[in-house]
Amino acid sequence: MGAVPVYRWRLAPDGLATRRQLRALGLRPGGQDVAAQVERPRRRREPLVAYLYRVEQAKPVRPMTLAKRVALAKANAARRVCPKCRRDAGYVIPPTLGTCTPCAFPEEQRAA
Repeated sequence: MGAVPVYRWRLAPDGLATRRQLRALGLRPGGQDVAAQVERPRRRREPLVAYLYRVEQAKPVRPMTLAKRVALAKANAARRVCPKCRRDAGYVIPPTLGTCTPCAFPEEQRAA
């Protein structure tokens, strides 16, 4: 793979888009290589990088099938079940806690 052109923030030419921009248009990269990248400078840190793809080579987004919809619903439901108390928390359990809030902080729950 050759060198990829780098553009400054908001200075990319027309006809190129990020994955999110393609998705908003109902498109996906469709296996094409990265056409360019955009860098957004930040103070005291390395710049943010976004990869750009050619809009004319993008393909339409694949439609959501019933099987995909069911699998996604199961996966989202599993993220709500606490592994410790096995109850539905009513929200997606944060990966930083790993359990629902009452299981993660039992002393604070009793004090309140």
